[in-house]
Amino acid sequence: MSSYQLLLRFAGRYPGWVFLTVLLGFSGGLFNGIGTALIAPVLLGFLGQASGTDDAPSVIQTILSPFDAVPPNYRLLVMTGAVVLLILLKNLAAYFNTLVSGALKRALSNDLRETGLQLLLDVDLDFYTKIGVGDIIHRLNSEMVRAATAIMTIVKAITTIITITIFIGLLISLSWQLTIASTVLLAVVTVVNQVSIARARQFGKYLSEVSRGYSIALLDVLAGMRLVRSTANEDIEYERLKKLMRDREQAEYNSQANSAAIAPLSEVTGVVALLLIVLLGRTLLADQIEAFSTVLLAYLFLLFRTLPLMAQLNGARNQYASLSPSVDVANDFLRRDNKSFMANGSVPFQQLRQGIRFNRVSFAYPDYCSPVLKDIDLHVPRGTTLALVGASGAGKSTLADLLPRFYDPTEGSITIDDVDLRDLDIKDLRRAMGVVSQDTFLFNASVRDNIAYARPDATDHEIIEAAKKANAYEFILRLPNGLHTQIGDRGVLLSGGQRQRLAIARALLQNPEILILDEATSALDTVSERLVQEALDKLSANRTTVVIAHRLSTVQKAEQIAVLDQGKVVELGSHDELLNRGGYYAELCKMQFSETTQSIVGSTRNQIAATSYEIRTRLNAMMGSLRLIVDGYIDNPEERNELTEEAYYSALSLLKSLESLEHIQERIETPEATPLPIKPA
Repeated sequence: MSSYQLLLRFAGRYPGWVFLTVLLGFSGGLFNGIGTALIAPVLLGFLGQASGTDDAPSVIQTILSPFDAVPPNYRLLVMTGAVVLLILLKNLAAYFNTLVSGALKRALSNDLRETGLQLLLDVDLDFYTKIGVGDIIHRLNSEMVRAATAIMTIVKAITTIITITIFIGLLISLSWQLTIASTVLLAVVTVVNQVSIARARQFGKYLSEVSRGYSIALLDVLAGMRLVRSTANEDIEYERLKKLMRDREQAEYNSQANSAAIAPLSEVTGVVALLLIVLLGRTLLADQIEAFSTVLLAYLFLLFRTLPLMAQLNGARNQYASLSPSVDVANDFLRRDNKSFMANGSVPFQQLRQGIRFNRVSFAYPDYCSPVLKDIDLHVPRGTTLALVGASGAGKSTLADLLPRFYDPTEGSITIDDVDLRDLDIKDLRRAMGVVSQDTFLFNASVRDNIAYARPDATDHEIIEAAKKANAYEFILRLPNGLHTQIGDRGVLLSGGQRQRLAIARALLQNPEILILDEATSALDTVSERLVQEALDKLSANRTTVVIAHRLSTVQKAEQIAVLDQGKVVELGSHDELLNRGGYYAELCKMQFSETTQSIVGSTRNQIAATSYEIRTRLNAMMGSLRLIVDGYIDNPEERNELTEEAYYSALSLLKSLESLEHIQERIETPEATPLPIKPA
């Protein structure tokens, strides 16, 4: 679809509005033309000069004929009233034309944006790996509005052309010779404007490019503000954004300066052309001596009203030339033939009864030749857990992404109960799956809205129960507004463990049959990891689960462990079976657990010293408070209560510190368990 077809496609959705816009433009042009033609006889009448209509062209006689029946004493007054009425009607038509045009522009802008939004929700995820979020936002907002403006510019140009055609018809009726001469002279004006119009397209294209670059850079800086601050690159980013901002400002200035030059050039060349037309008029209208004043004055009035319309048409052409690059961008963005879309199946997914099977699955990302997965054969019975382990880049996450059909296999198939995923209704399939990944995404909304995202109709009781099972309810109660606390962009106001527990609560509320856990605990601290792991155990109970794990200790209970290496399954079995084989998995366990043991031994002495210091500090504080109370030095009941409360909290801290010592001992005795020691309270 070409850019012009795009304009016709969207403008064609509102034929009534477009027709009304053109009709109002035509009506305004007709009222304007007739009113302008009447001004000359009225002015001559007020000056006491005869209009000489007998020798006037037929168009003047036709316009004045309705006033022949009016008595001569009132004729001039009635003609004046007619001129005022026609001008009023012309302005009313222009006013309503502005309202209709504005409504049409807003409707077109919304249509373009809605079409763009629908495309973004339909297109494959591969699309988002090739285009930045800032670029998408710029295209969806700025470029779509400019494209809608381009459509309105064409409609405006059409109404202007209709008005100009009416005026030219009147001019030809007055004197075709003089009109030919005027056309030749005004052609010079058009040629001068054509240079500016050609430059306008170049300026518009450059403005679109620099605006896009600025939007992308600004979004990147805002999204990566933590990195900018941590590397002390504020000044560098400021200078970069400032340069982009000034480049955009300069591009806007160049475009505006070019557009602003059109009107003065048109006016100067138009005035020169007008003077030449007056001189030609004296020669060409010499045979109409009696009607000379009426004809020439009417002609000049019409020509004067035509020149601004010509300038307006040139301005519309210039504006469209400036906007046409945005039309090209919008057209390319909305095209579907150059993007991939996931085909939807027709079989409704109701329940998992048997299991999931990967049948000789191979996969390569679009535009990449080398396969990421090669001949994967796996079977996950219903209610069991399959763990995917291996080095980074082995294909674990890619294999998991094939389950909810983020991508389709390039070879082979994945079946659920012997039905190919590609035959299932994709929305039913995804509703039956819950995904908890390391990179948890939360919306800039309340805690409640984030938990209930998969089930907006969930009750508060259901949400609270899900939060309790996810070990999230306790910290939610401590938030300023509980469930209704706003958590910031991507949950920035929460810790990593809290974000993960909200994601687990969301999955619990969704109650999926199939669960995908993508290294959900790999980036958490010790306490958070234990809480999240407990919540994951509750979540995965009695569900068909696919776990991607970096820490091998978290998958020891899985019924099956698939070891991937360079896109292939090199080992498959339970934890004990794989250890007994002494293969790749056993080597991974040995490396990981030995590193863990060394880390524990190396840090144990420091941890014990820190914990011992913490215990002594808390114990001294508690004994000091109790001594003051026992010796009777505190008479004030409020102070006595404060000291008692302080001693109580010191005792709680002592218990936590002792618990951390127990965990250190457990880590030394059983390093393969891998929970890190709790930090002293």
